[in-house]
Amino acid sequence: MHIPISRREILKASGVLVSLPLLEAMNPVLLGQEYSAPKRMVMICSTLGLHSPSLYPQTTGKDYETTEYLSVLQEHREDFSLFAGLSHPEQTGKEPHDTEMTFLSSARNPGLGGFRNTISVDQVAASHLGSQTRFSSVALSTEGAESQAYTANGVMIPAEHKPSELFAKMFLQGSPRDVRRQRQRLAEGRSILDLVGEQTERLQGKTSGHDRRQLDQYFESIREAEKDLQDSEAWLDKPKPKVDVGIPQDIAEKADLVGRVNSWFKMIPLILQTDSSRVVSMVIQDHLVVPSINGVTAEHHNLSHHGQDPGKIRQLKLIEKEILGTFNQFLTSMAQTQEYGKRLLDSTSVLFGSNLGNANAHDPRNLPIFVAGGGYAHGGFIKAGEKKNNTPLCNLYVNLLQRMGVETDTFGTSEGVLRF
Repeated sequence: MHIPISRREILKASGVLVSLPLLEAMNPVLLGQEYSAPKRMVMICSTLGLHSPSLYPQTTGKDYETTEYLSVLQEHREDFSLFAGLSHPEQTGKEPHDTEMTFLSSARNPGLGGFRNTISVDQVAASHLGSQTRFSSVALSTEGAESQAYTANGVMIPAEHKPSELFAKMFLQGSPRDVRRQRQRLAEGRSILDLVGEQTERLQGKTSGHDRRQLDQYFESIREAEKDLQDSEAWLDKPKPKVDVGIPQDIAEKADLVGRVNSWFKMIPLILQTDSSRVVSMVIQDHLVVPSINGVTAEHHNLSHHGQDPGKIRQLKLIEKEILGTFNQFLTSMAQTQEYGKRLLDSTSVLFGSNLGNANAHDPRNLPIFVAGGGYAHGGFIKAGEKKNNTPLCNLYVNLLQRMGVETDTFGTSEGVLRF
């Protein structure tokens, strides 16, 4: 009887690690056994929207006519669904682009006095999965550490913005000295938490019922932090996956927006295939420079505020078609990557959209939303809500969470579950 071998299996001898090639024993399907690929979630936001007249068809359903933008994705027509009429309610913020903070959380009135963000949908999925992977989630950005991933306390999780550094964290095994140093840091962190817990516990006999409840919540936070540290330490002893690719080169040229997006779109299948993480968020941000795209002579942000100027719209469409082209290549990579006889795309729910439905007017309604892969029945254009009476985008998020195995009927501002 054959026993399946883990993809992380290695040979160990005298301190030397030797990776095994892909064997039949690594594939339970070939052994006649049942296997269900793990569910994954990828959430992608292009923060300056998509020009809706070039995106949306006139008719809904599977027989919709293609459009200028959808023709870029034509080869994957059966792999995605396009939605209209979705948004988060009450997104008037302090600044016009504050909705970038709430695309994955739906917290109301971003940036206004007293605003505090809420947990993002990717982090709900990550919490459900726990420590099943080395990284519970990964937040990516094409520029800087600003992400759209937020903890239950409304704290932003810094984004990875250098592919080479993330590659090293995920796939390059540190020296024994590096591992010892990291283990010491974890041990120090745990002892500090223990000390804080002992000190605050002494206060319980001197406080009111309300304060004791607050202390109980505080202790619970400490216990969660301790568990996270223990999980992190356990991963130190597990070899990182071996990948037959070179270390990616960081793109220093800020104008190369397409190159930066492509760098992450090449990394994400690697992250998922090696099961380094099953939850990925990515934000495509404006760099306040002129993108290095033929025919473009102005900044992406300025062009998104085109004021119906035909020349600006023409340049804007050049940029947005390039971004959609990189998304098309990403879907191709996900479809071509095989896992136990099936496509990686089929086990991965991919959402691609924007926090702005009309960037020209900073309008956060009628958001352009694609959902690809994930085992859904795709191929259609769906009007999920009316133009002036949108359906909460969180209704779709609930569906995505349920597909990830999260037992919930609500998230954020949801009013139900959007089925398709």
